[in-house]
Amino acid sequence: MKTALITGASGGIGLELAKVFAHHKHNLVLVARSEGKLKALANELQSQYGISVKIITKDLSLPNAAQEVYAELKNANVSIEFLINNAGFGEFGYFHETAWDKEAMMIDLNIKALTHFTKLFVKDMVQRKSGKILNVASTASFQPGPLMAVYYATKAYVLSFSEAIANELQGTGVTVTALCPGPTESGFQAAATLEESKLVKGKKLPTSLEVAEYAYKALMNGETVAIHGTMNWLMAQSVRFTPRKMVTALVRVMSEKAS
Repeated sequence: MKTALITGASGGIGLELAKVFAHHKHNLVLVARSEGKLKALANELQSQYGISVKIITKDLSLPNAAQEVYAELKNANVSIEFLINNAGFGEFGYFHETAWDKEAMMIDLNIKALTHFTKLFVKDMVQRKSGKILNVASTASFQPGPLMAVYYATKAYVLSFSEAIANELQGTGVTVTALCPGPTESGFQAAATLEESKLVKGKKLPTSLEVAEYAYKALMNGETVAIHGTMNWLMAQSVRFTPRKMVTALVRVMSEKAS
């Protein structure tokens, strides 16, 4: 059995990705801050699918977290075939009013941890000429995002970084997929205080499971950019031909609180 490492595995898309990988009989390494949730999920997946599940409780926004996870797996002789960089969060509000501490943590998690995990594990993958990396970006990757300025910018980084290294890795046996879901039923909106935004309020959103199943197929097919949902795909394409000032203004309108 091959092993998948999934960050942010205690809820939302990460939790459903763990279930999808388990269903396909892959062993798992699950990383998140919530030890209780990880233990419950590990017990469920091991008993249901007969796979091995290792949990690592870690705050990935801390400077050496990725290195510590990598070292622990090296010491345990665990080889990672699938790296799923899913951990991340957002913040809603005017940049001049939001808290810097939370945004600094967001940059450390959404950008630095993802990049460091990729740096550490991709070298082993290239050496053995086998491996797949899934970086969870967003439809937010394609345009600036007033009222969520830092979050949108972090996801633009994830998309650009993933596309670049996917190109570099051609012919190595290693693929990189940037997953770009739109708003999804998960804990993300509550954590980002986004529930009242026109982006999500009153809308039927795809489930985390639907996104996870789509992500698994895209990863296995070696797709570089995987945009979940036809409307999301059309929106992502349309911003390329629309003046950026207009795109930014439209995102602002959609992000404002519904009346």
